[in-house]
Amino acid sequence: MNLYKLFQLQHDLDKRILEEHKLHGESLFSKKILALQVEISELANETRCFKFWSNKGPSPKEKILEEYVDCLHFILSIGLDKNYSDINVNCKNETTELTKKFLNLYIDINDFVVCSSRDNYKTLFEDFLCVGSDLGFTFKEIESAYYDKNAVNHIRQDSGY
Repeated sequence: MNLYKLFQLQHDLDKRILEEHKLHGESLFSKKILALQVEISELANETRCFKFWSNKGPSPKEKILEEYVDCLHFILSIGLDKNYSDINVNCKNETTELTKKFLNLYIDINDFVVCSSRDNYKTLFEDFLCVGSDLGFTFKEIESAYYDKNAVNHIRQDSGY
């Protein structure tokens, strides 16, 4: 996955949003953190991994991937805000059930809010990539879906979203 390119595309989108919504000088950290938590929840909801009371299966892979890259947009944006765009990340896949991995992402986010260190950001990013791997996504699929959604986000800005 070309993280340099993803961070650059996210930088361009973030810059556009800041300018068009006149947000210069406003701290968006808390809003981005909450947005990431909401997006992770939407992703978990589409996987249905925690819905022990239901026999209905997960949403189609394309829908889950779309929700996954929504999360990725905020992870990248937060990394840019903290100047952590030069990190190297690897998925250290463990055989933990998906529900626990989602819960771990919330712990990672909390740890990052308490201490916004490079190490805590890297842990969050790596754990997020492991969730993507567990969902069956390749880095190529994630990158391609990110490009598509980034283009959609620019179109949304064009239309006053």
